[in-house]
Amino acid sequence: MVALIAGPTASGKTALALHLAQSGNFEIINADSAQVYSDLPLLSAQPTADEQRSVPHHLFGYIDGVTPCSAARWAQDAKDIIAQAHAAGATPILVGGSGLYIRTLLDGIAPIPEVDPALRAEIRAMPVDQAYAALQTYDAPVAATLAPTDVSRITRALEVVQSTGRSILAWRATKTGGISNDIRLRPLLLLPPRDWLYDRCDTRFEQMMERGAIDEVEALLARNLPQDAPVMRAIGVPEISAYLKGTMSRAEAIARGQIATRQYAKRQFTWFRNQAPADWQQITTINDSNIDNFEILFQ
Repeated sequence: MVALIAGPTASGKTALALHLAQSGNFEIINADSAQVYSDLPLLSAQPTADEQRSVPHHLFGYIDGVTPCSAARWAQDAKDIIAQAHAAGATPILVGGSGLYIRTLLDGIAPIPEVDPALRAEIRAMPVDQAYAALQTYDAPVAATLAPTDVSRITRALEVVQSTGRSILAWRATKTGGISNDIRLRPLLLLPPRDWLYDRCDTRFEQMMERGAIDEVEALLARNLPQDAPVMRAIGVPEISAYLKGTMSRAEAIARGQIATRQYAKRQFTWFRNQAPADWQQITTINDSNIDNFEILFQ
């Protein structure tokens, strides 16, 4: 059996997972793309050190911020931890808001061959309008589904079709490596009221600023990492960096960080509402009754 607690940022996933984990032999596995990085435990809202000591936690802060973490890598790491937990007689609890990570673990990934680095560099150096025009020529059906400014998806689709001679849609039609058929999944999706969620996002970001997020970003900047390093794009890093450099006031950095957090929560909320399987249990308000009903599944 594998438990899953998913939903947008600030929806209460961590607290619910810790509550459940105290009731039996559970191990918590991170399923959030920001929380895999070691540089920003506070700004990425990782469980505190005391929380992580209270029950086994895995895949939190285990990757250096300069190293990209793909959904495929995380899924393989999560599979290994799940197997280890089951071997120890424990029930894993996947906790996070990265829908792509979760679906890759459950459903698998398209077996797309590695793209030649020279071709990848050539395509990614193209202006986005040229790349989009090329994609319209080589793979018009995919181009029609993408915004002309969506540079990451455009370049990915173009490099795949030019490298393999096959559309990325055709590759995605067949996926391998998923574990959904090998486990009993007990999913819970948290989709609280938007106003409540956005208020939580605002309050939490302000608390982060007061509790050490500025020090985290200052230490991060001291590493002189490339601007395209994954951790440099984390929510809050650009805003706090601007504050530290004197180009933005503290109040403005907080306001913009709150906006970025709310926008991220909105994207996650929309993704889970539209992409999550219809049979996943959903709760829109965290209360004792909902928690008790979820706990019953593990008794």
